[in-house]
Amino acid sequence: MSNHSKLDSYIKQFETYIPEYEVSNSKVSKSTVGWQIDHSLKVINGVINALKNAPTDKKSKLTMPGRFCLTLRYIPRGKGKAPKYVLPPEHIEKAHLDEQLLMAKELVPQLKTINTKATFKHPFFGILTKQQTIKFIEVHTKHHLKIVKDILKK
Repeated sequence: MSNHSKLDSYIKQFETYIPEYEVSNSKVSKSTVGWQIDHSLKVINGVINALKNAPTDKKSKLTMPGRFCLTLRYIPRGKGKAPKYVLPPEHIEKAHLDEQLLMAKELVPQLKTINTKATFKHPFFGILTKQQTIKFIEVHTKHHLKIVKDILKK
């Protein structure tokens, strides 16, 4: 396991939920398990790839919502709106989830080789340092994993 054991653990959990990707529960969310997994994997993969090519000369500049969410390690449900580039397609296919999962498993270990001065510009949280970015990915992934678990509660 890499130094990012939380992310590794979350990705393994998503993997166990992929067979139930078509399940929905309107009392919990308008979306399916697959939507939650697809979105989360798009964020993990997209953010890590962005961080790999990120500027190293910017200073962190967290917004108040960013400070709140990263400090509390919590994202309130139903408050955020995902940017278009991390929205799942209308029809989610299991094969695509599997591909994204494999990519995430390859990218997470690469976090340790990314320049410590790399920054990521989040659309709502502001400019995050590498460590803040990793924390964001963990908090965001945990948030969607909890929604998946709630959708699947019988």
